[in-house]
Amino acid sequence: MIRLPAPRSRTGPLVAGGIVAAGGAVLIVCATAGHAPVPARTTTAAPAADGLPHTAIRVTAGSCGTGWSRPHPGQQVFDVRNDSAGPAEVDLYDPATGAVLGEVEGLAPGTTRPLQVTLGSGAFAFKCLPDDGDAVIGPTVRVPGHAVSGPAAVPVTQHDLIPPAIAYQKWIGARLGDLADAVATLRSDVDRGDLDAARTAWLPAHLVYERLGAAYGTFGDADKAINGTTAGLPKGADDPGFTGFHRLEQGLWHGESADRLRPVADRLATDVDTLRDGWSQARLDPAQLGLRAHEILENTERFEITGRTDYGSGSNLATARANLDGTRTVLGYLRPLLTTRYPALPRLDALLDRLQHTLDSHLTGGRPTPVDDLTTAQRERLHADLGQAVERLADIAALFDVRRTS
Repeated sequence: MIRLPAPRSRTGPLVAGGIVAAGGAVLIVCATAGHAPVPARTTTAAPAADGLPHTAIRVTAGSCGTGWSRPHPGQQVFDVRNDSAGPAEVDLYDPATGAVLGEVEGLAPGTTRPLQVTLGSGAFAFKCLPDDGDAVIGPTVRVPGHAVSGPAAVPVTQHDLIPPAIAYQKWIGARLGDLADAVATLRSDVDRGDLDAARTAWLPAHLVYERLGAAYGTFGDADKAINGTTAGLPKGADDPGFTGFHRLEQGLWHGESADRLRPVADRLATDVDTLRDGWSQARLDPAQLGLRAHEILENTERFEITGRTDYGSGSNLATARANLDGTRTVLGYLRPLLTTRYPALPRLDALLDRLQHTLDSHLTGGRPTPVDDLTTAQRERLHADLGQAVERLADIAALFDVRRTS
């Protein structure tokens, strides 16, 4: 799998209930750093140009959420102004459950930003998290009636993610042993000069690696050495920096001799053995698991089903299927946290099942259909199924973005 750049910092909404900003009914939080300031209002629940009632909320050094004096249910906007001396994150949450309905991140001093939410009946409060201080919780406000609130979720903490991260890291360690064995077989075939056998052994070995998708951030430079491509290399396929599985693929499917490929196979085996032997000392970042669950198939969409990483084997769809396995593995370790926070989990499972069925239809007889051989209808179906899964997995990335709670 081609790897995306380092993860981006959070600027979007806390997603819950399977709803994201592109999907219709949403929890919308305008919290980007470049948002133009909105003048603070002195009245509460006043209709604005957007047709929604607005309430001016103040944040100061010692108080949070003052100004909310006319609580009412329904869709509305809180214009949150920071009158303190430093930046802060501001959350609207349910004190009884800890579930967050909306957030404004990085609210600079003297700045006002809109926080749009749908409030139901119940008790709510604002929580302010200044960058250089402890949380300040505002007064609890009771909203009358019998309405139902919009999306909300209990924030995930670093502590929550440590057990699944440890379990996942142990799983990776076992798979690295399988990878080393598969690469040893591949290396032996090349060393004997049996390139037909090497072509047969290449794909199973590569797929073992592709199923390890959520660990690549921990692999560091080893990932590029083992699974890098020609992207950015001045000499392309002839560049000395082109190593690993795809360099071997290039040679095996483009008529290179065993003599030329032996050093490539040796280097691959050495790099894999080094990664396996050092894995017990690696430290997988628990906070990255949710993001990686999304990025695995995001990368698949960008690089595999477009054929951009095909160096002759025509195996991109088999790689995509392995990436799906990797995604399901990560979600499996996160599932105990998801079941209590993400009501749309059955919908996500159904989308992944449909994507699996589509990919499997192109892997008949153990030989994947090359991407270029797909019909237009097949290509459109694959892009649609994968795109919907990637969109839904963005919810997971947002939900597992670790947030301060105190």
